[in-house]
Amino acid sequence: MTAHRYFVVHKPINMVSQFISSHDVNLLGSLNFNFPEGTHAIGRLDNHSEGLLLLTTNKKITKLLFQGPKPHTRTYLVQVKNKMTPATAAALAGGIPISAPNGSQYLTSTCTVSILEDPAPYQHLFDASLLTPAIRVHQNVVTSWVLITLTEGKFHQVRKMVAAVHHRCLRLIRVAIEAVYLGNLPAGKVQELEEAEFFKLLDL
Repeated sequence: MTAHRYFVVHKPINMVSQFISSHDVNLLGSLNFNFPEGTHAIGRLDNHSEGLLLLTTNKKITKLLFQGPKPHTRTYLVQVKNKMTPATAAALAGGIPISAPNGSQYLTSTCTVSILEDPAPYQHLFDASLLTPAIRVHQNVVTSWVLITLTEGKFHQVRKMVAAVHHRCLRLIRVAIEAVYLGNLPAGKVQELEEAEFFKLLDL
């Protein structure tokens, strides 16, 4: 039996988290890496989001990580339009209603929200080059950088959360899942992990 393989990918912006699509989009297969047959993404980042994406040939990992009884953290560095106040950050952290299917609402679970006056000290989480905006923001536009750690991942949850408190999400970078960090892995690059290390870092 062939051993399963595990990969950490820095997904660039404007790439979908899949290998096959009926649409004319940039796919994971365009990365300069020879993935084995059966490789798939564990969870997804939408086309306009970037950062840490996990891939594997092991079909059991998605259920273990995102659907199991034990919650697992995922951390996002988020740039939002306008200045976010501590009160707004506290409201996000305490749980906030966001839109859900069929016109319903979903109350998000409590989470950790930190406003970063200067994101540079977080270079241990992501390469400094990430701070060069992929989406140009006019120099007169006021923005905030926020670090959000969740234990759930509803569809477009982070974008919906910041929109619910009247902030537009300008940039969304996943920098960690549990103890797997994006670190200084450049955009578009792939790092392979041994199975034992992968399971240990993800607390599986």
